[in-house]
Amino acid sequence: MVHDSPGNLMPSIGNLWQGHSVPESTDQRRGDVTQDTYDPVSGERKPPSRRTVLAVVGALPVLTATTTATTTTTTTAAASARGTSWSSGTAAATTVVVDPSARRQTIRGFGGMTHAAWIGDLTAAQRDTAFGTGEGRLGLSVLRIPVPENRADWSRDMATVKRAAELGATVFASPWNPPAHMVETFVHGGQTNARRLRHDMYGAYARHLNDFNGFVRNNGVNLYGISVQNEPDYAHDWTWWTPGEMVRFLRENAGSIGTRVIAPESFNYTKNTSDPILNDPAALANVDIVATHLYGTPFKNFPYPLFKKKGAGKELWMTEVYYPDSTSSADLWPQALDVAEHLHHAMVNAEFQAYVWWYIRRGYGLLREDGRISKRGACMAQFARFVRPGYVRIEATATPAPNVYVSAYRGGSSIVVVATNKSASAVSQQFTLKNGTASRVSSWLTDASRNVALQGTTGLSNGSFTVTLPARSVTTFVTA
Repeated sequence: MVHDSPGNLMPSIGNLWQGHSVPESTDQRRGDVTQDTYDPVSGERKPPSRRTVLAVVGALPVLTATTTATTTTTTTAAASARGTSWSSGTAAATTVVVDPSARRQTIRGFGGMTHAAWIGDLTAAQRDTAFGTGEGRLGLSVLRIPVPENRADWSRDMATVKRAAELGATVFASPWNPPAHMVETFVHGGQTNARRLRHDMYGAYARHLNDFNGFVRNNGVNLYGISVQNEPDYAHDWTWWTPGEMVRFLRENAGSIGTRVIAPESFNYTKNTSDPILNDPAALANVDIVATHLYGTPFKNFPYPLFKKKGAGKELWMTEVYYPDSTSSADLWPQALDVAEHLHHAMVNAEFQAYVWWYIRRGYGLLREDGRISKRGACMAQFARFVRPGYVRIEATATPAPNVYVSAYRGGSSIVVVATNKSASAVSQQFTLKNGTASRVSSWLTDASRNVALQGTTGLSNGSFTVTLPARSVTTFVTA
């Protein structure tokens, strides 16, 4: 994206985003329409030749529990043990049935972007807060970095890259522009100085990307993947690509890149940038991760039937967003709860395997400018700290009551359930784990006054437990 805002946005997008893939002069993006300036960086180098065949991470083994679940309700004492309360104003909801045998996507992780050239690097303490997994940490497991145009700038983000990798994070990179000598200007609508990659420079650009991959590797970190272009369809401040140009590059040049190839990273999941890739077998063969951004994308457009039909063996990632805007404080409540709902739909409706925020540290970000976790960050941590890379999303009743959103995940013998209650009333919610053997469940809560706060442990009866979901809250349950 652009970073904190993209100049003039299309009227149809109105105020849906703010502050995305651009530099730092303005702090608004696609939803609230942001305004930022662009600050490029360039570089070049050498690459290996053929791209190695990359092994897809295997899915986790299915649990073998055989206990038959029934829908026995626990007593109010169980709710009290969690630190929640029952009252006559507590609404009842349909039982959430969690089926560990009904496997969906494998989760690669939850993450964010760092861009030292535009907003400064994270401090050592902020890196640990962002990528650590204990109490008071975000638990991010994915880091996105830029691919600078100039080789001299390649080391700018390496301190954060190394620490994130040490803490177990997956690192991937996205370019905003090729090196200047590979670019030509052209007329794009009303833009007379639009930029695009020269067609005779496709091979040189593939080497540029491969060289950056090698540079990071030589610094002790293996990039999980590298993108062809950040937002090729919203490139007023960087480099435009047509879908045809992207397909041509993927078909003819991407095979020489020595890590996973990511494309097309469109700015709001209009499928006309990714459909041509999925419909071209030669281009698709050289793509490992189909990726998009979600600025202004309505929930109804989250599903992607063509990917389900033709994307076998590929991963589906959401590689940039901030939500709902970049003009509000990340501590504004209950607005921050929108992040939890957005994450829910990204996991359940879109079936993304990775979810990546824009700037990690920002006034509207996961960390505030002082490095403390924001309310938006706490909502992200309710997923990121507990749903770890390699976990598999499993089927669960997604909307047991109005404004209640539930998703579930399996990792080893543990089941993780994330429940968001956006309503103004508490909800009495029963959960039943099919064929589950867990005997207890611990929970963590974020609401107006608490951030990922441990709520204690509740027992299960025949695979079921009942709790109160406080008004305007998100709760994560972890079985043992």
